[in-house]
Amino acid sequence: MVYCGIDNGVSGSIGFVGGREASFELTPVKLVTNYQKTAKQLHRIDFKALTRRFHFFLSTDIKIFLERPLVNPGRFNATASALRAFEATLICLEELQLPYEFVDSKQWQKKMLPAGLKGSDNLKKASMDIGIRMFPQFEKLITKHKDADGILIAEWARREKL
Repeated sequence: MVYCGIDNGVSGSIGFVGGREASFELTPVKLVTNYQKTAKQLHRIDFKALTRRFHFFLSTDIKIFLERPLVNPGRFNATASALRAFEATLICLEELQLPYEFVDSKQWQKKMLPAGLKGSDNLKKASMDIGIRMFPQFEKLITKHKDADGILIAEWARREKL
């Protein structure tokens, strides 16, 4: 069984654990121009690259856990980006007919991170530190990315035998 954790968003990550193998990578994105009142650059999911990545698992016994997106009306731009990324990821998984479940960040963080942490900076730091301890082969990428959420979600699912 391969467990996949997807930390949703254009700054998210994807982790795979199962058997003796593990993988950690950044969510594939592309920079595009957003033409509204003024042109500006924004990141979107690179749908073709994401599809190619998951195509590899079509004949594999896999369970995918996708973190629900941030939805906060006070942070409109971040919410819009998260929802766009979420929709692109869902379409990819559905087109490939891969099974997936949704997970709230609190579910996996409660089991994988120390109790009592408050604030996103502290949660990210703990995710990075624990991710490096558990998966030292990905230290360079985890350090650069500043968290290991994708692979920690996958490891949480594996431990919980979901």
